[in-house]
Amino acid sequence: MIPSETVEHFYQTHPAAKASRWPGRESGDEGHFNVFSRVYCQKYTSYARRDFYQISLILGKGRLSYGSHEVEIDRNALVFFNRNVPFTWQAVSQEQEGYLCLFTDHFLSTMTRSKTVTDCPILRNDCIPVYFLSKEQEEYLLIVFRKMHAEIESSYIHKYDLMRNYVNVISHEAMKMQPSDTSDPYSNGSARLSSLFQDLLERQFPIESPEHKLKLKTAKDYAIKLGVHVNHLNRALKEITGKTTTEHIIGRIMEQSKVMLRHSNWSVAEIAFCLGFEYPAYFNNLFKKQTGITPKSYRVLER
Repeated sequence: MIPSETVEHFYQTHPAAKASRWPGRESGDEGHFNVFSRVYCQKYTSYARRDFYQISLILGKGRLSYGSHEVEIDRNALVFFNRNVPFTWQAVSQEQEGYLCLFTDHFLSTMTRSKTVTDCPILRNDCIPVYFLSKEQEEYLLIVFRKMHAEIESSYIHKYDLMRNYVNVISHEAMKMQPSDTSDPYSNGSARLSSLFQDLLERQFPIESPEHKLKLKTAKDYAIKLGVHVNHLNRALKEITGKTTTEHIIGRIMEQSKVMLRHSNWSVAEIAFCLGFEYPAYFNNLFKKQTGITPKSYRVLER
């Protein structure tokens, strides 16, 4: 099943980090920070929530998936990975270059005192921001990452302050690429409620053990949690997304069930239980209705 990644596990398993020494603790009062080359990037990675954030300068092609989104990275890009957003990465091109930096909450907390930094893309809990780069932007960011890569190995006493400044620079470069419209994107009440629902839905996943069972299963459960009537929630979602609350819930459950069938050894009954079905037959019927095949048949075809 998709692992919950820790910094220590990253050092033990990631090709780019194996040559580096894991310090075994946070770097004093600074929090943990490091920079790696992507030359030895893994062809496929899949992670649940992690205990670190990551910014990647991706020079290569690949496919990024998170939630119900799939982003085709067909040109060089800057990507911000929030620790709470599960994702999968599939490299498409053989050549994978660029850099990645990772850092912990402790490191980030000393950066978030100014309002501009709280707008940083790394803090987005609802998505993984991807910024496609012009040649000039790519060259500039390469210089910044190369400086970080060199400085992190130095004995400079204030190098972590310097790293924070570099991360700020990278974040501001990304924010400059965003639309300049500063109006409230959720000034529409339906849009705000839709956003809150989508965030609440996404926080129910991934499911990381057979003992983990969905807490919110029905449209009514979500409406109660959001403090609105179920009909109001339904109307808002229909207005903004064209789908009902139940359609969103079923769609996300189907997504998660496919991941679990492909990447875990849990039985269909265990998967059904985790996804909130009282009896496996109910899950089998829904899955077949949505896909045309049974969960067992799907597992055989996808493995």
